[in-house]
Amino acid sequence: MDPSVSNLHHHPHCIEMMPQEVHQVVLPPPRTTVQKLKTRLKETFFPDDPLRQFKGQSLRKRFILGAQYVFPILQWGPNYSLKLFKSDIVSGLTIASLAIPQGISYAKLANLPPIVGLYSSFVPPLVYAVLGSSRDLAVGPVSIASLIMGSMLRQEVSPTKDPTLFLQLAFTSTFFAGVFQSSLGILRLGFIIDFLSKATLIGFMAGAAIIVSLQQLKSLLGIVHFTNEMGLIPVLTSVFHTTREWSWQTILMGFCFLVFLLFTRHIGMKKPKLFWVSAGAPLLSVILSTLLVFAFKAQRHGISVIGKLQEGLNPPSWNMLHFHGSHLGLVIKTGLVTGIISLTEGIAVGRTFAALKKYQVDGNKEMIAIGLMNVVGSSTSCYVTTGAFSRSAVNHNAGAKTAVSNIVMAVTVMVTLLFLMPLFQYTPNVVLGAIIITAVIGLIDIPAAYLIWKIDKFDFLVMLCAFLGVLFLSVQEGLAIAVGLSIFKILLQVTRPKTVMLGNIPGTDIFRNLHHYKEAMKIPGFLILSVEAPINFANTTYLNERISRWIEEYEAEEGEIKKQSNLKFVILDMSAVSAIDTSGVSFLKDLKKAMENKGLELVLVNPLSEVMEKLQRADEERDFTGPDCLYLTVGEAVASLSSVIKGQTSNHV
Repeated sequence: MDPSVSNLHHHPHCIEMMPQEVHQVVLPPPRTTVQKLKTRLKETFFPDDPLRQFKGQSLRKRFILGAQYVFPILQWGPNYSLKLFKSDIVSGLTIASLAIPQGISYAKLANLPPIVGLYSSFVPPLVYAVLGSSRDLAVGPVSIASLIMGSMLRQEVSPTKDPTLFLQLAFTSTFFAGVFQSSLGILRLGFIIDFLSKATLIGFMAGAAIIVSLQQLKSLLGIVHFTNEMGLIPVLTSVFHTTREWSWQTILMGFCFLVFLLFTRHIGMKKPKLFWVSAGAPLLSVILSTLLVFAFKAQRHGISVIGKLQEGLNPPSWNMLHFHGSHLGLVIKTGLVTGIISLTEGIAVGRTFAALKKYQVDGNKEMIAIGLMNVVGSSTSCYVTTGAFSRSAVNHNAGAKTAVSNIVMAVTVMVTLLFLMPLFQYTPNVVLGAIIITAVIGLIDIPAAYLIWKIDKFDFLVMLCAFLGVLFLSVQEGLAIAVGLSIFKILLQVTRPKTVMLGNIPGTDIFRNLHHYKEAMKIPGFLILSVEAPINFANTTYLNERISRWIEEYEAEEGEIKKQSNLKFVILDMSAVSAIDTSGVSFLKDLKKAMENKGLELVLVNPLSEVMEKLQRADEERDFTGPDCLYLTVGEAVASLSSVIKGQTSNHV
């Protein structure tokens, strides 16, 4: 009878391997410590290798390429045409019609004078047009950053009792946000913002959108004495404890314009070609409501208005930057949080529309552009700005071809600042509240949340914590909890690496997870394990305990069939072990000694170059690099060692 058939008869879940050619595992080519360090630094900080375009170029060409790298406008500017300008001027005017009412609204959300929102829609877009690499990003104030800045600064300074100090702190926070953002780009540390996972952002944005919307109940209901807290319970408590302040005129106007704005938004979503309907609706609402208030003297009947706004362009504000005193820690913290959030949003939006148009957006360039935009903005009476999704979507749908659309928008805002400010004097606050609600409601992405639930329950938990944290605690605490959970998940993956038992797929030399592939079978005398993570100080104790348990379970299972286990070899497939440290090497050496004490032999399969190199340096006694201890594939190891077992058995006989 065929031995393999005989073996299958006695062990229905085991098969034997036929002999095959064994390939030698070669050591990686030697490299100096400097070469290794250079490679590691390059892969960490320069994965895109930005200097490759300068190789083999003349000095003049290098200078031109360098200028184009720093100022992307020099790359597409020389080829700019009238045809492109026609598209950009349409999109620029379209987003200006959205940016003007949103700028005023978001400034009020940040507890800043409304005029600051318009200032922030003038200078930053000009800076971004020169430094930015996205063709579709429409720059200006955004709701979430406005909410965070207003809520964090208001914890220590009242915007009503001390408006000058509050404004100084807002500009200083913007400066620190810009410095932080540009530093990430210059130092190539953009991977830091990757700790804000998609699940975290979806939960955070949804929670913040609800908080922002609830805050607008003050304007929509005409409430005068409203809570300064941001949590769900304090806001709702304040709403129902001030029912005597509710104004039916304000409620009626707010309801009508909110329904109108939501309806136009629905049209824009269902029919993208009618983007101009939803884009122009906020400005149309402002114009109509202003005319109504002016015609019927509605400000005398309980409808609050913006009031007179300052005319003229942005005044310089570098003399208002506050780098000393008891509030320095507050502005640094506010700048850090708003900087991370706005940077994440801006880059995500830029990459989204770049993917649609099939061009590349350089993440580090975007960090530098957004950062410098905010540094310059802090000196010209602007607060934190970034690329807003709603404006960028309108910009994209309107047919924007280049960043000139931002310049057109900025020029339109400039004309507004110079000549049209008196027209906003009678604009009711209730319409600004309706505009904000319409803008942020799109941040609640229920289909994305459902998809996360289907894919990864832990990610859904992270998303839920961010959402509930923002709703019931605060914006920054909700974000901190979600980021903490995301980091905890990474630590779990590092400290508890996955190990699986492999079996052979009959008729092949392929080995796969026994619990995944039901046709895979064990090889008698072999315990084949795969470690699917780097081995380091954080997980060696766990791996030692887990491998010991694998052996005990294998021997216990064998003991149920036979009185004594026939386990001879423990094979570790290290194909997925990308790195190892000194603790990992010590773990393997100790594991090998423990195996020998049990009469077992530890065999390593396919260690990668870095792992192989470190094992070789630590292997003075050739415990790991000997001919029977190291193999290229699991199939070769099993085939070679099976012949050894057969030889020992025949000699014993």
